[in-house]
Amino acid sequence: MNLHEYQAKLLLNRYGVPIQRGVLIEQKEDAEKAFAQLQEETGTTWAVVKAQIHAGGRGKGGGVKLAKNLDEVKTHVDNILGMMLKTPQTPGGLEGPGKLVRKVLLTEDVYYPDPETGEMDTNEFYMSILTDRAKECNVIVYSTEGGMDIEEVAEKTPHLVHKEYVHPHLGLQGFQMRRIAFNLGLSGAAYKSMTKFVNSLYAAFVGADASLVEINPCLKTSDNKIVAADSKVSLDENALYRHKDLAEWNDETEEDPTEVEAKKYGLNFVKLDGNVGCMVNGAGLAMATMDIIKLSGGEPANFLDVGGTADAQRVENAFRIILRDPAIKAILINVFGGIVRCERIAQGVVDAYKNIGDINVPIVVRLQGNGADKAKGIIDESGLAVHSAVTLQEAADLVNKVVAG
Repeated sequence: MNLHEYQAKLLLNRYGVPIQRGVLIEQKEDAEKAFAQLQEETGTTWAVVKAQIHAGGRGKGGGVKLAKNLDEVKTHVDNILGMMLKTPQTPGGLEGPGKLVRKVLLTEDVYYPDPETGEMDTNEFYMSILTDRAKECNVIVYSTEGGMDIEEVAEKTPHLVHKEYVHPHLGLQGFQMRRIAFNLGLSGAAYKSMTKFVNSLYAAFVGADASLVEINPCLKTSDNKIVAADSKVSLDENALYRHKDLAEWNDETEEDPTEVEAKKYGLNFVKLDGNVGCMVNGAGLAMATMDIIKLSGGEPANFLDVGGTADAQRVENAFRIILRDPAIKAILINVFGGIVRCERIAQGVVDAYKNIGDINVPIVVRLQGNGADKAKGIIDESGLAVHSAVTLQEAADLVNKVVAG
Protein backbone atom coordinates (compact mmCIF):
# COMPACT_ATOMS: atom_id res chain seq x y z
CA MET A 1 0.00 0.00 0.00
CA ASN A 2 1.48 3.34 -1.07
CA LEU A 3 1.32 6.40 1.14
CA HIS A 4 1.15 10.05 0.19
CA GLU A 5 4.14 12.19 1.12
CA TYR A 6 2.30 13.85 4.00
CA GLN A 7 1.28 10.45 5.38
CA ALA A 8 4.79 9.05 4.99
CA LYS A 9 6.24 11.99 6.90
CA LEU A 10 3.73 11.57 9.73
CA LEU A 11 4.67 7.90 9.97
CA LEU A 12 8.42 8.52 9.92
CA ASN A 13 8.14 11.27 12.51
CA ARG A 14 6.51 8.78 14.90
CA TYR A 15 9.84 6.96 14.96
CA GLY A 16 11.87 10.11 15.50
CA VAL A 17 12.84 10.84 11.89
CA PRO A 18 13.26 14.63 11.42
CA ILE A 19 10.96 15.80 8.62
CA GLN A 20 10.20 18.89 6.59
CA ARG A 21 7.06 20.03 8.41
CA GLY A 22 3.91 20.95 6.55
CA VAL A 23 0.17 21.59 6.53
CA LEU A 24 -2.26 19.68 4.30
CA ILE A 25 -4.61 21.68 2.07
CA GLU A 26 -7.69 20.15 0.40
CA GLN A 27 -9.64 23.33 -0.40
CA LYS A 28 -8.21 26.31 -2.26
CA GLU A 29 -9.79 28.78 0.15
CA ASP A 30 -7.75 27.29 3.02
CA ALA A 31 -4.41 28.44 1.59
CA GLU A 32 -4.12 31.63 3.64
CA LYS A 33 -5.04 29.89 6.89
CA ALA A 34 -2.60 27.05 6.19
CA PHE A 35 0.26 29.47 5.47
CA ALA A 36 -0.39 31.34 8.71
CA GLN A 37 -0.43 28.05 10.62
CA LEU A 38 2.81 26.90 8.96
CA GLN A 39 4.56 30.18 9.82
CA GLU A 40 3.39 30.00 13.42
CA GLU A 41 4.54 26.39 13.86
CA THR A 42 7.87 26.58 12.00
CA GLY A 43 8.85 30.23 11.68
CA THR A 44 9.38 29.84 7.94
CA THR A 45 9.05 32.87 5.68
CA TRP A 46 8.94 30.96 2.39
CA ALA A 47 6.94 27.81 1.66
CA VAL A 48 6.80 24.98 -0.85
CA VAL A 49 3.52 23.83 -2.43
CA LYS A 50 3.67 20.10 -3.25
CA ALA A 51 1.04 18.07 -5.10
CA GLN A 52 0.03 14.88 -3.29
CA ILE A 53 -0.28 12.01 -5.76
CA HIS A 54 1.16 8.50 -5.88
CA ALA A 55 3.82 9.23 -8.49
CA GLY A 56 7.37 10.52 -8.62
CA GLY A 57 8.68 13.35 -10.76
CA ARG A 58 6.10 15.83 -9.49
CA GLY A 59 8.46 18.77 -9.79
CA LYS A 60 9.11 18.06 -13.47
CA GLY A 61 5.38 18.14 -14.13
CA GLY A 62 4.80 21.44 -12.34
CA GLY A 63 3.50 19.87 -9.14
CA VAL A 64 6.09 21.40 -6.79
CA LYS A 65 6.47 25.18 -6.52
CA LEU A 66 8.34 27.56 -4.22
CA ALA A 67 6.30 30.43 -2.77
CA LYS A 68 8.04 33.50 -1.31
CA ASN A 69 4.92 35.20 0.06
CA LEU A 70 1.21 34.69 0.68
CA ASP A 71 0.17 35.79 -2.82
CA GLU A 72 2.46 33.19 -4.39
CA VAL A 73 1.16 30.55 -1.98
CA LYS A 74 -2.41 31.30 -3.10
CA THR A 75 -1.43 31.30 -6.78
CA HIS A 76 0.40 27.97 -6.62
CA VAL A 77 -2.31 26.28 -4.54
CA ASP A 78 -4.93 27.53 -6.98
CA ASN A 79 -2.96 26.22 -9.98
CA ILE A 80 -1.91 22.85 -8.56
CA LEU A 81 -5.00 21.80 -6.60
CA GLY A 82 -7.39 20.26 -9.12
CA MET A 83 -4.88 20.00 -11.98
CA MET A 84 -4.27 16.82 -13.98
CA LEU A 85 -0.61 16.35 -13.15
CA LYS A 86 1.49 14.46 -15.68
CA THR A 87 4.84 12.96 -14.73
CA PRO A 88 6.95 10.11 -16.16
CA GLN A 89 5.35 7.88 -13.50
CA THR A 90 1.66 8.72 -13.94
CA PRO A 91 -0.46 6.40 -16.15
CA GLY A 92 0.65 6.79 -19.74
CA GLY A 93 3.61 8.95 -18.74
CA LEU A 94 3.81 12.49 -20.05
CA GLU A 95 1.53 11.55 -22.96
CA GLY A 96 -1.15 10.07 -20.70
CA PRO A 97 -4.10 11.71 -18.94
CA GLY A 98 -2.20 12.35 -15.72
CA LYS A 99 -3.55 12.20 -12.17
CA LEU A 100 -6.01 14.54 -10.51
CA VAL A 101 -4.44 16.45 -7.62
CA ARG A 102 -6.93 16.38 -4.74
CA LYS A 103 -4.54 17.51 -1.99
CA VAL A 104 -1.45 19.66 -1.68
CA LEU A 105 1.09 19.84 1.12
CA LEU A 106 2.33 23.29 2.13
CA THR A 107 5.79 22.76 3.65
CA GLU A 108 8.40 24.87 5.39
CA ASP A 109 11.47 26.09 3.55
CA VAL A 110 14.46 24.00 4.68
CA TYR A 111 16.95 25.58 2.25
CA TYR A 112 17.91 28.43 4.53
CA PRO A 113 21.31 29.99 5.42
CA ASP A 114 23.06 29.16 8.69
CA PRO A 115 21.48 31.39 11.37
CA GLU A 116 24.92 32.09 12.89
CA THR A 117 27.16 32.58 9.85
CA GLY A 118 24.59 33.53 7.22
CA GLU A 119 26.18 31.05 4.80
CA MET A 120 24.18 28.68 2.60
CA ASP A 121 25.63 25.19 2.94
CA THR A 122 23.11 22.48 2.08
CA ASN A 123 23.63 19.00 0.63
CA GLU A 124 21.10 16.65 -0.95
CA PHE A 125 21.51 12.89 -0.45
CA TYR A 126 19.54 9.86 -1.58
CA MET A 127 18.54 7.14 0.89
CA SER A 128 16.20 4.18 0.73
CA ILE A 129 15.56 0.95 2.60
CA LEU A 130 14.12 -2.17 1.00
CA THR A 131 14.50 -5.94 1.10
CA ASP A 132 17.12 -7.71 -1.01
CA ARG A 133 15.48 -11.08 -1.59
CA ALA A 134 18.59 -12.61 -3.14
CA LYS A 135 20.62 -11.89 0.00
CA GLU A 136 17.62 -12.47 2.31
CA CYS A 137 18.11 -9.28 4.28
CA ASN A 138 17.21 -5.60 4.29
CA VAL A 139 19.51 -3.16 2.53
CA ILE A 140 20.07 0.57 2.90
CA VAL A 141 20.85 2.15 -0.46
CA TYR A 142 22.34 5.65 -0.33
CA SER A 143 24.21 8.16 -2.45
CA THR A 144 25.66 11.65 -2.35
CA GLU A 145 23.68 12.36 -5.54
CA GLY A 146 20.31 13.19 -4.01
CA GLY A 147 17.48 14.98 -5.78
CA MET A 148 18.13 13.01 -8.98
CA ASP A 149 16.71 9.81 -10.48
CA ILE A 150 18.66 7.13 -8.65
CA GLU A 151 18.36 4.82 -11.69
CA GLU A 152 20.25 7.35 -13.78
CA VAL A 153 22.90 7.75 -11.08
CA ALA A 154 23.32 3.97 -10.81
CA GLU A 155 23.67 3.64 -14.58
CA LYS A 156 26.10 6.48 -15.22
CA THR A 157 28.05 6.64 -11.93
CA PRO A 158 27.52 3.31 -10.12
CA HIS A 159 30.45 4.01 -7.76
CA LEU A 160 28.38 6.77 -6.17
CA VAL A 161 25.67 4.35 -5.02
CA HIS A 162 26.46 2.56 -1.76
CA LYS A 163 24.70 -0.34 -0.07
CA GLU A 164 24.65 -1.38 3.57
CA TYR A 165 23.21 -4.84 4.21
CA VAL A 166 21.55 -5.39 7.58
CA HIS A 167 21.72 -8.81 9.23
CA PRO A 168 18.14 -10.05 9.76
CA HIS A 169 18.81 -11.17 13.34
CA LEU A 170 21.46 -8.72 14.55
CA GLY A 171 19.74 -5.64 13.11
CA LEU A 172 21.35 -2.34 12.19
CA GLN A 173 24.69 -1.87 13.97
CA GLY A 174 26.34 1.34 15.15
CA PHE A 175 29.37 0.91 12.89
CA GLN A 176 27.04 0.67 9.89
CA MET A 177 25.34 3.98 10.72
CA ARG A 178 28.76 5.60 11.11
CA ARG A 179 29.97 4.13 7.83
CA ILE A 180 26.95 5.58 6.01
CA ALA A 181 27.61 9.03 7.46
CA PHE A 182 31.31 8.76 6.55
CA ASN A 183 30.61 7.64 2.95
CA LEU A 184 28.32 10.65 2.55
CA GLY A 185 31.26 12.88 3.41
CA LEU A 186 29.84 14.22 6.66
CA SER A 187 31.69 15.29 9.78
CA GLY A 188 31.01 16.96 13.10
CA ALA A 189 27.40 17.75 14.00
CA ALA A 190 26.11 16.64 10.59
CA TYR A 191 27.85 13.27 11.02
CA LYS A 192 26.11 12.69 14.37
CA SER A 193 22.77 13.86 12.97
CA MET A 194 23.03 11.41 10.09
CA THR A 195 23.74 8.40 12.34
CA LYS A 196 20.64 9.21 14.39
CA PHE A 197 18.62 9.78 11.22
CA VAL A 198 19.59 6.38 9.77
CA ASN A 199 18.82 4.63 13.06
CA SER A 200 15.33 6.17 13.26
CA LEU A 201 14.63 5.55 9.58
CA TYR A 202 15.48 1.87 9.89
CA ALA A 203 13.32 1.60 13.01
CA ALA A 204 10.42 3.04 11.00
CA PHE A 205 10.99 0.60 8.14
CA VAL A 206 10.90 -2.41 10.45
CA GLY A 207 8.27 -1.12 12.85
CA ALA A 208 5.73 -0.22 10.17
CA ASP A 209 6.32 -3.42 8.14
CA ALA A 210 7.30 -1.32 5.13
CA SER A 211 8.42 -2.79 1.83
CA LEU A 212 10.07 0.48 0.78
CA VAL A 213 11.14 3.70 2.45
CA GLU A 214 12.73 6.26 0.12
CA ILE A 215 14.00 9.72 1.06
CA ASN A 216 14.98 11.85 -1.92
CA PRO A 217 16.26 14.30 -1.10
CA CYS A 218 17.58 13.55 2.35
CA LEU A 219 18.80 17.04 3.18
CA LYS A 220 21.67 18.36 5.27
CA THR A 221 20.61 21.86 6.20
CA SER A 222 22.99 24.80 6.57
CA ASP A 223 22.97 24.34 10.36
CA ASN A 224 23.87 20.62 10.04
CA LYS A 225 20.47 19.05 10.62
CA ILE A 226 19.44 15.99 8.60
CA VAL A 227 15.87 16.22 7.34
CA ALA A 228 13.55 14.12 5.19
CA ALA A 229 12.67 16.80 2.63
CA ASP A 230 10.60 14.29 0.66
CA SER A 231 9.47 10.77 1.47
CA LYS A 232 7.98 7.78 -0.26
CA VAL A 233 6.73 4.82 1.78
CA SER A 234 5.13 1.58 0.66
CA LEU A 235 3.66 -0.76 3.27
CA ASP A 236 3.40 -4.54 3.04
CA GLU A 237 -0.33 -5.15 2.64
CA ASN A 238 0.04 -8.62 4.14
CA ALA A 239 1.04 -7.00 7.44
CA LEU A 240 -1.67 -4.34 7.59
CA TYR A 241 -3.68 -6.44 10.06
CA ARG A 242 -1.02 -5.34 12.56
CA HIS A 243 -1.41 -1.68 11.62
CA LYS A 244 -5.12 -0.95 11.39
CA ASP A 245 -4.50 2.77 11.86
CA LEU A 246 -2.20 2.78 8.83
CA ALA A 247 -4.64 0.70 6.77
CA GLU A 248 -7.15 3.54 7.15
CA TRP A 249 -4.74 5.82 5.29
CA ASN A 250 -5.29 3.94 2.04
CA ASP A 251 -6.39 6.38 -0.66
CA GLU A 252 -8.51 4.42 -3.14
CA THR A 253 -8.79 7.44 -5.44
CA GLU A 254 -5.11 6.89 -6.30
CA GLU A 255 -5.69 3.29 -7.35
CA ASP A 256 -7.15 1.80 -10.51
CA PRO A 257 -10.94 1.57 -9.87
CA THR A 258 -11.03 -1.92 -11.34
CA GLU A 259 -8.28 -3.11 -9.03
CA VAL A 260 -10.12 -1.61 -6.04
CA GLU A 261 -13.29 -3.47 -6.99
CA ALA A 262 -11.40 -6.72 -7.54
CA LYS A 263 -9.91 -6.44 -4.07
CA LYS A 264 -13.40 -6.29 -2.58
CA TYR A 265 -14.25 -9.57 -4.30
CA GLY A 266 -11.10 -11.26 -2.98
CA LEU A 267 -9.45 -11.23 -6.42
CA ASN A 268 -5.81 -10.45 -7.09
CA PHE A 269 -6.00 -8.26 -10.19
CA VAL A 270 -3.51 -6.03 -12.00
CA LYS A 271 -4.40 -4.21 -15.21
CA LEU A 272 -1.98 -4.55 -18.14
CA ASP A 273 -1.91 -3.18 -21.68
CA GLY A 274 -2.71 -6.26 -23.79
CA ASN A 275 -5.90 -7.74 -25.28
CA VAL A 276 -6.02 -11.29 -23.85
CA GLY A 277 -7.92 -11.49 -20.58
CA CYS A 278 -6.52 -14.05 -18.12
CA MET A 279 -8.36 -15.88 -15.35
CA VAL A 280 -6.16 -18.29 -13.41
CA ASN A 281 -6.03 -19.87 -9.97
CA GLY A 282 -2.70 -19.35 -8.22
CA ALA A 283 -0.19 -16.53 -8.63
CA GLY A 284 2.56 -18.75 -10.02
CA LEU A 285 0.31 -20.31 -12.64
CA ALA A 286 -1.01 -16.84 -13.52
CA MET A 287 2.54 -15.61 -14.15
CA ALA A 288 3.32 -18.68 -16.24
CA THR A 289 0.11 -18.16 -18.23
CA MET A 290 0.99 -14.56 -19.04
CA ASP A 291 4.51 -15.61 -20.01
CA ILE A 292 3.37 -18.26 -22.46
CA ILE A 293 0.79 -15.92 -24.00
CA LYS A 294 3.58 -13.42 -24.57
CA LEU A 295 6.00 -16.04 -25.89
CA SER A 296 3.32 -17.27 -28.30
CA GLY A 297 2.92 -13.80 -29.79
CA GLY A 298 0.01 -12.51 -27.71
CA GLU A 299 -0.36 -9.70 -25.19
CA PRO A 300 -1.90 -10.40 -21.76
CA ALA A 301 -4.41 -7.76 -20.65
CA ASN A 302 -4.27 -8.51 -16.96
CA PHE A 303 -3.00 -10.59 -14.09
CA LEU A 304 -5.97 -12.19 -12.34
CA ASP A 305 -5.69 -14.83 -9.65
CA VAL A 306 -9.09 -16.05 -8.45
CA GLY A 307 -7.42 -17.82 -5.52
CA GLY A 308 -7.38 -21.35 -4.23
CA THR A 309 -10.86 -21.13 -2.68
CA ALA A 310 -12.67 -19.71 -5.68
CA ASP A 311 -16.38 -20.42 -6.07
CA ALA A 312 -18.84 -19.78 -8.89
CA GLN A 313 -19.68 -16.28 -7.64
CA ARG A 314 -16.04 -15.22 -7.54
CA VAL A 315 -15.53 -16.51 -11.07
CA GLU A 316 -18.54 -14.52 -12.26
CA ASN A 317 -17.16 -11.38 -10.61
CA ALA A 318 -13.83 -12.02 -12.30
CA PHE A 319 -15.59 -12.25 -15.66
CA ARG A 320 -17.30 -8.91 -15.10
CA ILE A 321 -14.02 -7.22 -14.24
CA ILE A 322 -12.17 -8.65 -17.25
CA LEU A 323 -14.96 -7.72 -19.66
CA ARG A 324 -14.93 -4.12 -18.45
CA ASP A 325 -11.74 -3.61 -20.46
CA PRO A 326 -12.74 -2.58 -24.00
CA ALA A 327 -9.41 -3.84 -25.34
CA ILE A 328 -10.24 -7.47 -24.53
CA LYS A 329 -10.45 -9.67 -27.66
CA ALA A 330 -10.33 -13.09 -25.97
CA ILE A 331 -10.29 -14.66 -22.52
CA LEU A 332 -8.10 -17.55 -21.42
CA ILE A 333 -9.25 -19.51 -18.36
CA ASN A 334 -6.44 -21.69 -17.05
CA VAL A 335 -7.22 -23.69 -13.91
CA PHE A 336 -5.35 -26.50 -12.27
CA GLY A 337 -7.62 -28.30 -9.83
CA GLY A 338 -5.84 -28.69 -6.52
CA ILE A 339 -7.48 -27.01 -3.55
CA VAL A 340 -10.21 -25.63 -5.80
CA ARG A 341 -12.14 -28.18 -7.83
CA CYS A 342 -12.41 -27.58 -11.57
CA GLU A 343 -16.17 -28.01 -11.61
CA ARG A 344 -16.53 -24.91 -9.42
CA ILE A 345 -14.76 -22.87 -12.03
CA ALA A 346 -16.78 -24.47 -14.83
CA GLN A 347 -20.03 -23.66 -13.02
CA GLY A 348 -18.84 -20.07 -12.57
CA VAL A 349 -18.23 -19.80 -16.32
CA VAL A 350 -21.73 -21.09 -17.08
CA ASP A 351 -23.33 -18.77 -14.49
CA ALA A 352 -21.43 -15.81 -15.85
CA TYR A 353 -22.76 -16.46 -19.35
CA LYS A 354 -26.33 -16.63 -18.03
CA ASN A 355 -26.15 -13.62 -15.69
CA ILE A 356 -23.98 -11.24 -17.69
CA GLY A 357 -25.74 -11.84 -20.99
CA ASP A 358 -23.96 -11.61 -24.31
CA ILE A 359 -20.25 -12.27 -23.93
CA ASN A 360 -19.07 -11.35 -27.39
CA VAL A 361 -15.44 -12.40 -27.03
CA PRO A 362 -14.16 -15.94 -27.57
CA ILE A 363 -13.20 -17.95 -24.48
CA VAL A 364 -10.51 -20.61 -24.28
CA VAL A 365 -10.75 -22.95 -21.29
CA ARG A 366 -8.05 -25.24 -19.93
CA LEU A 367 -9.15 -27.21 -16.87
CA GLN A 368 -6.82 -29.85 -15.50
CA GLY A 369 -6.53 -31.70 -12.20
CA ASN A 370 -9.10 -32.27 -9.47
CA GLY A 371 -12.61 -32.49 -10.97
CA ALA A 372 -11.51 -31.83 -14.55
CA ASP A 373 -13.77 -34.53 -16.05
CA LYS A 374 -16.86 -33.18 -14.29
CA ALA A 375 -15.92 -29.65 -15.31
CA LYS A 376 -15.71 -30.68 -18.96
CA GLY A 377 -19.14 -32.26 -18.67
CA ILE A 378 -20.63 -29.08 -17.18
CA ILE A 379 -19.30 -26.93 -20.01
CA ASP A 380 -20.19 -29.42 -22.77
CA GLU A 381 -23.76 -29.76 -21.52
CA SER A 382 -24.18 -25.98 -21.24
CA GLY A 383 -23.95 -25.53 -25.00
CA LEU A 384 -21.62 -22.57 -24.62
CA ALA A 385 -19.32 -21.65 -27.49
CA VAL A 386 -16.03 -22.09 -25.70
CA HIS A 387 -12.78 -23.54 -26.98
CA SER A 388 -11.15 -26.33 -24.98
CA ALA A 389 -7.43 -26.99 -24.61
CA VAL A 390 -5.43 -29.67 -22.82
CA THR A 391 -1.88 -28.33 -22.57
CA LEU A 392 -0.82 -24.81 -21.64
CA GLN A 393 0.94 -24.32 -24.97
CA GLU A 394 -2.15 -25.46 -26.82
CA ALA A 395 -4.25 -22.98 -24.85
CA ALA A 396 -1.88 -20.11 -25.64
CA ASP A 397 -1.75 -20.95 -29.34
CA LEU A 398 -5.52 -21.26 -29.49
CA VAL A 399 -6.20 -17.94 -27.77
CA ASN A 400 -3.80 -16.14 -30.11
CA LYS A 401 -5.50 -17.80 -33.05
CA VAL A 402 -8.97 -16.60 -32.05
CA VAL A 403 -7.62 -13.10 -31.37
CA ALA A 404 -6.24 -13.03 -34.90
CA GLY A 405 -9.68 -14.02 -36.17
